[in-house]
Parts: sequence; C-alpha cells; structure tokens
Amino acid sequence: MAATAMRFDLRRAPFSTVTEADQHAQCIAMARWADEHGFAAVTISEHHGVDFVSAPTALAGALLGATRNVHVMVNALLVPLHDPVRLAEEVATLDLVSGGRFTFVAGLGYRPEEFAMAGVDRRRRGAIVEEHIEVLLQAWSGEPFEWQGRTIEVHPTPARPPGHLMWLGGSVRRSAERAARLRLPFFTMSTDPSLGDAYREACADEDFEGGAFMSPIGPLFVHVAEDPEQAWAEIAPYAVYDVTTYNAWQTGDHDNVAASSATTAEQLRASGMWKVVTPDECVELAQRDGTVVLHPLMGGMPPELGWESLELVADQVLPALANM
Repeated sequence: MAATAMRFDLRRAPFSTVTEADQHAQCIAMARWADEHGFAAVTISEHHGVDFVSAPTALAGALLGATRNVHVMVNALLVPLHDPVRLAEEVATLDLVSGGRFTFVAGLGYRPEEFAMAGVDRRRRGAIVEEHIEVLLQAWSGEPFEWQGRTIEVHPTPARPPGHLMWLGGSVRRSAERAARLRLPFFTMSTDPSLGDAYREACADEDFEGGAFMSPIGPLFVHVAEDPEQAWAEIAPYAVYDVTTYNAWQTGDHDNVAASSATTAEQLRASGMWKVVTPDECVELAQRDGTVVLHPLMGGMPPELGWESLELVADQVLPALANM
C-alpha cells in the first residue's frame, strides 16, 4: 500500500481569516485524524521571524502526545540556531515519550535574517552544524564529555541509535560527504540526482554500510476534491502566496524543490508540484509515486477546505489503496 503523509508549516497569508490559535488547534486535530486513518508520517518544518513553525520540538511534542502510531518528523530542524545540549535533551525526551516515533533532519539553515536574529555567524554554518552534531552524538551516549571548556552530561538518553533519531540534510555534495563522514542517513530537498551517487560514494569511502538516502518524490501539495476546478479557484490565492513568499527567501546557494519561480496559479498548476485532483486521480498518483503528501492548511487556507479533502481521502482514496 502506498504511504500517506501530512505536512504543516503553519503559514498564513495576510488575507487568511484563520487565527494563529485556530490554525495550531486544527494542526493537532488533523494530525490526530491522520493517526486514526493509518498515515505513515506527519512532517513539520522550522523558520524564524516569519509566519512559520518556530518551535519545532515543542510542536512535535504536542503532535506526538495527540497521536499513538504516526511518525512525526521535523524537516528540517535548523541545528546551528539551537543550543546542542538542550536539543539533545529535548530529542531524547521526545524519543522516549513517543516510543520511538520522532525523527528530525538536521538542516544548516540559509536565511540571513534568521542567523542575525539568533546572533549566529552564517558564514560558519557548515562548521557549526558539524560541531553541534558531534555534541548531539556524544550527549546521547550518556557519558560525560568536554565541550567549550565545560563538562557536559545529558540525561535521559534516547532508546534508539542516532541514525534513527537524526538525518543530515543538505543540497550540495559537501553535505552528502558530511553525512557519510558522520555516519548518518542523508535527506535532501534538492532536485540534483547526482547527490545520491555522491552520498553512496562517500559512504563507501568511509566504510559506512548503514547509510540511507532520501530525496523528494511527487507533488509538494495534493488536495482532493470532487470538482478540482472549483477547489483550485478557492485554494489558488493561498498557493500563490505560499510559493511566491517562500521563493523570496531563497539565497541562491542551495537547491530546494519547494522553491518555484511561479507567480500565478496557472504557472503553479503547470509545474505539476501543486495538484488538486479527484479521488481516483489521487489513487493513481499514490500508486505512481508510492506516496502521497497532503498539506491541508497550506498558506492559511480555510480549514474547512482541508477537512473536505481529508473526508474524501478517508471515504474513497484510502479504501481503494487498501484493496490494491
């Protein structure tokens, strides 16, 4: 059966009528629904100083507490902007209380404004993320170690090994090589197919047999409707806001499949990355890609639109997939 997933970033267009409180409540309710309907994963992200998830471990804890089976992932958690000792404690706690249902992708971050806000030198982000990952790995051993002239000892320790807790993110060859050197799985949002080869080559050079690689598959946004044309007309303003503002954050020093130069609804539809489909088309999409990702609060769109889509998924898509 194809895997189904749901993602949230809690963005809100200026014209959205959804309050921040209601959007967070809807996020929890939809994640609970996803859990009850056998979804594989719920994914959230992190950015600061803009309308986005800014406290990913806190939100992940709320999502894990509201669910029982679904896996919760932060993709990506911007490691250079966090204190690694506190992060080690938070991740270990999430691992233990969730029964091993939490994973994060360690991202470098890229928006200059976020680094300025955190007081972190963006030029050193590669070195910082590597240093912080080393701290995380040592911290999760439960043994004392020295860092920055201090003795660090972290408790509790997670139940799962580091490769199950943390993937390394990135969009350039250096990131792939860093993941292999640190003996971690590698996740990229890049569209460059050579990154997988670079990671596998680096794993061979490091004699690391436990490597795993993941890259984007299928559309970023899928919405299910009986009348896709009508639904698209309702959703399009939120999609255009979501895409154009996100693209404005891009710095040019990385590749991200979610970044698009599209500025109109027509261009978004033509890209194939934002799809409004019938239930039958959603089944075909899931079969083709092996997965389908729903984004039911995209851009701060009215939650009722998201729920209408989810109801169709429950009534027509999931039963069809289960019978295949």
